[in-house]
Amino acid sequence: MPQSAYPHAAASGGLKNNVTFQVVATVFFTFICYLTIGIPLAVLPGYVHFDLGFSAILSGLAISMQYLATLSSRPYAGHMADSVGSKQTVMIGLAACGASGVLMMLSAACSDAPRLGLAALLLGRLALGFGESWVATGAITWGIGRVGIENAARVLSLNGIASYGALAVGAPLGVVIERSGGFSAIGITVAALGLAGLAIAAFRAPTAIVRGEKLAFRHVLRRVLPHGICQALGSVGFGVIASFITLFYAAHHWANAALALTVFGTAFVVVRLLFAHTINRFGGFPVAIVSFAVECAGLLLLWQAGLPQWALAGAALTGAGFALIFPALALEAVGLVAAPSRGAALGAYSLFLDLSLWITGPVAGLIAAQFSYAEVFLFAALAAAAAMLLSIALYLRSDGGSGK
Repeated sequence: MPQSAYPHAAASGGLKNNVTFQVVATVFFTFICYLTIGIPLAVLPGYVHFDLGFSAILSGLAISMQYLATLSSRPYAGHMADSVGSKQTVMIGLAACGASGVLMMLSAACSDAPRLGLAALLLGRLALGFGESWVATGAITWGIGRVGIENAARVLSLNGIASYGALAVGAPLGVVIERSGGFSAIGITVAALGLAGLAIAAFRAPTAIVRGEKLAFRHVLRRVLPHGICQALGSVGFGVIASFITLFYAAHHWANAALALTVFGTAFVVVRLLFAHTINRFGGFPVAIVSFAVECAGLLLLWQAGLPQWALAGAALTGAGFALIFPALALEAVGLVAAPSRGAALGAYSLFLDLSLWITGPVAGLIAAQFSYAEVFLFAALAAAAAMLLSIALYLRSDGGSGK
């Protein structure tokens, strides 16, 4: 895939440090976006379950509503990045993230009317999901536009570091903010971050829009379908940790549930930093296969954890396995389409992450209600094992697996 697909890429001189700087300048907005997601993440299930008085299923639904909005808006985010521009896409997404903070403030103000408080919270989750899809898609295409498609793996890897690094920082930060100022302080912080990111993005230079014939979204979706299914199955592990690790710890009477989210995110970032180059070296499918195996082992360890130390080890192993799944399979998926449709391909591929996280919350909530919180990790481990087997089949059919 030639660099000429992005003739205005800003990787002048081809210097590695310059490329990294250009990418960081755009994935910074992903960090801001996921910080607005991470800050309420550890406190949200407890807020819905204990403060508002709703069930564990509704706690899972509150998490999943974000992914419903992300799922429904991905195609539009990809189309806008391809046709109007990545910078504009990012700015709209940041505005939506800020709006979600305002709605969380409203939810906290309605705590004496739980149904109204839940309704405001769910609207805020929808706004946050909308913002996530537009910022994430726009930041990646913005980064690729600056450094060229040959550096796409680096863009994807650094974007993931920004996202899950923000979750690792945001989860414990949210606990501190909530303890000092209540849930309304969470909303104020999220609103301020969205506004700050929007102001900074306004002064960043856009990249040129790639002209040419664009594939219809249904054709793009068909091409990336197998890769998306693998990613969806592998994303169940992150979904259950994000939605239920707090309640899992509470059921065991363990403290510091946010630490498990931090350990997950830290392991994710470390693996991205140390092993992202393996995607270009060995190919997307081999890296994904190993990643699914590691993730499955971590989830099985969480399932059987009888001590908080084992739970932390399971979270770390799950984060390490999950780290390279998205960029490894994304590189294979995005490579199936021409440059003018890469935003659409990225949006279509990302749909499966959103679909997985949207479904995981309620389904895992039902499993927890019927069995225990531990069983949701067994459910996720089986999903990761299925993803590994499907990836092996796809690799064997590909050129890399000696298929023709």
